[in-house]
Amino acid sequence: MDSILCDELLEEVLNRLPWGPFFAPSIAVVSLVSKRWLRLYRSSKFNLFLRLSPDNGISSFLSHFPRLSFLFIVIDRGHNDVDFSNFSDRILLSVASSCPKLTGLHLEHGPPVSLFPLLSLSTSCPHLDSLSISLSRPISFHWLVFLPSLEKLTVVFNSVPGEVEQADTSKRNFNAELKLRTLVLDGIQSGDYGFDSLWKSCKNLKRLELYRCQGIGDDSSVSSFVNCFNGLQEVILRWCGSIVNDILMRLVANCTSLNSLLIHDKVEGSVDGLFHFITQSRCNLQKLDLRLPLDLEDNHLLFVAEKFRGLLSLRLCSCYVVTAEGLRTMVLAMSNKLEELALINCKVEPGLLTTLGQSVRNLRKLDLSYNEMLVDEEFISMLASCNCLRDLKVRGCEGLTNASLVSMFKSCKQLEFVDIMNCPGIGAEAVELFVLNCLRLRALHVEDSKVSDVSRSWSSKKFIAVVAI
Repeated sequence: MDSILCDELLEEVLNRLPWGPFFAPSIAVVSLVSKRWLRLYRSSKFNLFLRLSPDNGISSFLSHFPRLSFLFIVIDRGHNDVDFSNFSDRILLSVASSCPKLTGLHLEHGPPVSLFPLLSLSTSCPHLDSLSISLSRPISFHWLVFLPSLEKLTVVFNSVPGEVEQADTSKRNFNAELKLRTLVLDGIQSGDYGFDSLWKSCKNLKRLELYRCQGIGDDSSVSSFVNCFNGLQEVILRWCGSIVNDILMRLVANCTSLNSLLIHDKVEGSVDGLFHFITQSRCNLQKLDLRLPLDLEDNHLLFVAEKFRGLLSLRLCSCYVVTAEGLRTMVLAMSNKLEELALINCKVEPGLLTTLGQSVRNLRKLDLSYNEMLVDEEFISMLASCNCLRDLKVRGCEGLTNASLVSMFKSCKQLEFVDIMNCPGIGAEAVELFVLNCLRLRALHVEDSKVSDVSRSWSSKKFIAVVAI
């Protein structure tokens, strides 16, 4: 059989195999059939996920993947006696010499990269449109002008011990209109230099993500920050407590195109900016995701329902001040256009889900994870009205039993993604019955102890990704 298949046909077969971490074991078996299969498997790969440490060599390995377009590398520190500080630089130089067709490179948990490897990458990979790296201070973005195709940039900022940032504007200022559409920044400090030119150059930005940021740059950067607001559609703020209010105020004054807002924080202090944004914003918001344990209140939800009539997605997590009555009032005031609803670790008290099911019948995604008060009777009652669901998560809902799982495939014929992890009331027999009867299922998150041989075999035949832990 191996001799009958020509290289081109076998490559086409290998290309059609499902890829990703869920299917890694079966794909690994394919590469072990023969040296020919391994060679063709590598030459047909467009996406590659690696975990590397400084002990590993990568240059010769990457040369076996001539068609590689996306490379995701998770970096481990390795042995203490191996130099870790320049490992990211070595990876970038190897990529530059071996992957001319690369369009996406993601380095996770690696040390900061330096300028020369970035310039080498820009010369050798002209089609690169997505890059994720770490940078150290002092910060400069002038190298971005040499990556004209770049549309998504992710940067984590690390401090070099003992190094004091100096304001060398000759290396930081640049004048260019970047093509960046997505910008993700992690760890900006108040007063950081180097961001003024970046904000001025991001006139095509559609998505801005800030993580663990205590500022948006020095004084000149603050004044130029709003330059990237024209046309901005999505803003994500995670653990940026000290600057959330200021950003929300600026969004109200300078942005009318926003359609998605996410704010996750653990500390108090965002309430004024949030209330101002909800009541004064001129945006047609469609997605709202909030994790504000001490800031979000019932009146916020009521104003959200009244202000943003076109809301398609509402996600609330650990909003402890919000009451069940506040959630019920919000749901009754909202439009029936809502397609996604998440109430994670919220006060889901008796009667609320029944009201939800009758009011939001067009739901496609529902996440009720970590609600200890959720029980079969009310959950099943809600499912009877939500027969359009495709994505359902009830992770950590200890009050649910096998009856809820049976109701899922009976009431929700379109389910594709389900998470029932950490639900002790659901057993292996119910999981098996669910896998066999949920005809459109594509992925199931459940404990390994609840996956029977029958469930595993059927999932493999139907390419159902069972994430068993």
